[in-house]
Amino acid sequence: MADQELDARGLNCPLPILRAKKALNGMSSGQTLHIVATDPGSVKDFEAFAKQTGNELLESSEANGEFSFLLKKA
Repeated sequence: MADQELDARGLNCPLPILRAKKALNGMSSGQTLHIVATDPGSVKDFEAFAKQTGNELLESSEANGEFSFLLKKA
């Protein structure tokens, strides 16, 4: 169970990343953020975002055209 949820369905790049960044800014280190997006480009975006920011991408999956990510704040 994530500490916070973010629904980014229907949003295109770069909005899912920007919303995730904003949500993470209000969270404590070690907390997790679950994101659901529909933009296929978000898979590569969140991988790159995690590497650039030092946050950990714990999970990444796809089901029925929805992409799910679990980020852990550094």
